[in-house]
Amino acid sequence: MNNNSSNSLLSYSLKIFLFLILIFTTKISLGAGEKISYPQLNWSFSGILGTFDRASQQRGLQVYKEVCSGCHGMRLLAYRNLKSIGYNDDEIKAFAAENSVNTINDDGEIVERAARPSDKFVSPYPNDKAARAANGGAYPPDLSLIVKARPDGANYLHALLTGYVDAPAEKKVPDGMYYNKYYSGNLIGMPQPLYDDGVEYADGTKATPDQMAKDVTAFLAWASEPEMEERKQLGITVILFLLVLTTLSYFAMKQIWAPVKNR
Repeated sequence: MNNNSSNSLLSYSLKIFLFLILIFTTKISLGAGEKISYPQLNWSFSGILGTFDRASQQRGLQVYKEVCSGCHGMRLLAYRNLKSIGYNDDEIKAFAAENSVNTINDDGEIVERAARPSDKFVSPYPNDKAARAANGGAYPPDLSLIVKARPDGANYLHALLTGYVDAPAEKKVPDGMYYNKYYSGNLIGMPQPLYDDGVEYADGTKATPDQMAKDVTAFLAWASEPEMEERKQLGITVILFLLVLTTLSYFAMKQIWAPVKNR
């Protein structure tokens, strides 16, 4: 290989190396720019011993029903699942009956009927295209798994709901967009949903934006993982069982090997 070929190969390798460094450093800078820290709240369901707050969940359902359900569906949750957060059969039937679903009768015709406890939560839109058309082309995400679908889900959701502030003077907010300090890029298509006294809680709790955000987050955390309490209880039971079994095994081993050691 002559000197010209060697120099050409070296120059080509150097260019590739510099290109890879550029890509790597760009990814790091972009990642650092998109990193958002959410306020860390002390949720009742956090930790290995955490449980859901039933009162907060019921208030959260009210917030979802009166504020969120006009745009966001919960297609994976059935009305009968609400029994897990403290509602009885009659209350669930009444809640479901406030909605209607399309079904097919014996003649093969599409008819409308009141929703039943076995039905999934009724979507606010007949299809995805209608959902996009009603929201300027943006599809409002289904909330069934929203807390599990987002990193630091509960804190993210609470921060998002309470993060609407006036944009800085140098920040231009296009028509149809809103400024949210906790949203990536800060521009979000969803208008601020929560205002003081946006709902009237049946238990008399003051309906501040922060309180409503906490309550609807607690409700959606349960909807995302309704088996959480049972899973934690099972995990604790298994750990206790293993601890007892390990202790018994240890003393049994000492008893069995004691005659051998005493020889």
